[in-house]
Amino acid sequence: MSWTTSATVLWRRLDCPGHDACRLETDGSAWRLDGAAVFRHDDGRPARLTYRVEADAAWRTRHGEVRGWLGAQAVDVDIARAADGSWTLNGAPVPGLEGLVDLDLGFTPATNLLPLRRLALADGDTADAPAAWLDVAAGTLTVLRQRYTRRATNYWYESFGVGYAGVLEVEPTGFVRRYPDLWEIDA
Repeated sequence: MSWTTSATVLWRRLDCPGHDACRLETDGSAWRLDGAAVFRHDDGRPARLTYRVEADAAWRTRHGEVRGWLGAQAVDVDIARAADGSWTLNGAPVPGLEGLVDLDLGFTPATNLLPLRRLALADGDTADAPAAWLDVAAGTLTVLRQRYTRRATNYWYESFGVGYAGVLEVEPTGFVRRYPDLWEIDA
């Protein structure tokens, strides 16, 4: 299978030192996010995490992986979503995620691209898009309740599980240009 790069982005972290570089790739029948983030984690530990998320042609997550470290803690995570909608974390079933189609890696804005592309909202439309959310420090996968409302080229975004809300400025590629208080494209 041969992957072609569709778009690339470099973000700068706003709330602490850090960067994230990501590219969106396609093989003509699927999509893949391939990136690396280096930043200071919420608890102060330095972090270096590489990630890859694969989605089908309709932008539904199929597989994700995260490798690297948070301070002295090694990170080696594999996530899979089966055709029946069930999820596994490092091969173990994760109940309660059935029916979710998006994977949200909590440490990068890259995975917001998946629901934005999949939902393809018209201006003024709103959609709930709960996701399987990876808390990389805890090594857990849980439900993250989210909502997107399209406002011209931007989106009002609410993440109920972590208490975040703000206007995501979005590039034509679907990558977030500015994630208020957290990330922005480093031009």
